[in-house]
Amino acid sequence: MSSSRKTAIIVGVLFIIATVAGVLSISFMEPLTDSEYLTKVAQNESQVLIGGLLMLVMGFSVTAIGIVMFPIMKKDSEALAFGYSSLRIIEGVLFILSVVSILSLVEVSQQFIKAGAPEAPYFRALGAAFREENYWTYHMGTISFGVAAALFYFSLFRSKLIPRFLTIWGLIGVPFWLVASFSIFFGSIAATSTVAMLLYIPIALNEMVMALWLIIKGFNE
Repeated sequence: MSSSRKTAIIVGVLFIIATVAGVLSISFMEPLTDSEYLTKVAQNESQVLIGGLLMLVMGFSVTAIGIVMFPIMKKDSEALAFGYSSLRIIEGVLFILSVVSILSLVEVSQQFIKAGAPEAPYFRALGAAFREENYWTYHMGTISFGVAAALFYFSLFRSKLIPRFLTIWGLIGVPFWLVASFSIFFGSIAATSTVAMLLYIPIALNEMVMALWLIIKGFNE
């Protein structure tokens, strides 16, 4: 098996891991959206920690994709390869920072319950700060992904490493992803809204189809 073929399989598997972990993590983070999130997080500590672990898996996976794809994309354009790899590493770091804020929020929620003072302003202020940190770092990560995806599909469109229909599909889906990400970032729509999900679907489906293509077929020589 050639080096290029092995790389294609690794990248395909990483895309699947990142996407599946990311989607699953959202369902585990429901306590953070509750109005009484400190109580809910404390009551569902294991659930939230599993969500954080999944997000951590996603963060490391997207970082690995950026690193593994660099020598492949470099053959077409070093600038595009560097930009893509850098943005994916930044994305991974932002997701990891988001997990750190979740772990901090879990600890604050436990202390909040132990204190037996549901109106204590100190715990509420601290909890709000960590929840906001989680919100901003996570959605900055999704914006970083959108910009990285534009570079990725443009590079692969030029180099023809994967079929044109996949790269064109990706290039069409990127604007929808960025519209959703920026709208959520600025509070125009909710992250769990139907509109956001519909805008995210094109790229999400594309990544799964592309991942399977890379695992089964590999890069075009």
